[in-house]
Amino acid sequence: MSVIHIKNMVCSRCIESVENIFKKQSIEIKNINLGEVVADEISNDKMLLLESNLKQKGFQILKKKNSILIQKVKNIIIDYINNSKESKQKFSVYLSKEMGYDYSYISRIFSTNTGYTIEKYFSLQRIEKTKELIKYDELNLSEIAYKLNYSSVAHLSKQFKQITGMTPSNFKNQQDVLRKGIDEI
Repeated sequence: MSVIHIKNMVCSRCIESVENIFKKQSIEIKNINLGEVVADEISNDKMLLLESNLKQKGFQILKKKNSILIQKVKNIIIDYINNSKESKQKFSVYLSKEMGYDYSYISRIFSTNTGYTIEKYFSLQRIEKTKELIKYDELNLSEIAYKLNYSSVAHLSKQFKQITGMTPSNFKNQQDVLRKGIDEI
């Protein structure tokens, strides 16, 4: 068995894409998750071809321990946000449990190698998800705040403005104008 860690594999479409690449090379997958594929042993020749095919689709095989750890942290954060795990447990405790390492160790490796903290990355990803939900126009801001475990709409709005430079309402209005312009074409 080979465990292959893959960078930029962050959503269900990415999983499908990676799965197709493995299938085209007749490599049997035992298990596939965000950022990780468990497969039969792969010869060196097939591995080189696999790396090339993955790279063409924007993926990269990770080999260094720290790179693998950072990608796992990113995948856990994205999964946590996308699946809206309502929990009273602090995220740092949840992450430590999922990773099997002390949070201070994970945090130090992450910050040293990325240039920003886990908390900052978490906030950025939560705002990206907020933008996505605003674009879908299916939930109001209160529902989005609840879904993404913000303490209040005010907290969501403050963080949104800090990161994007605009309020969620301004962002929504901008999206409405873009959508209207596309509809007129």
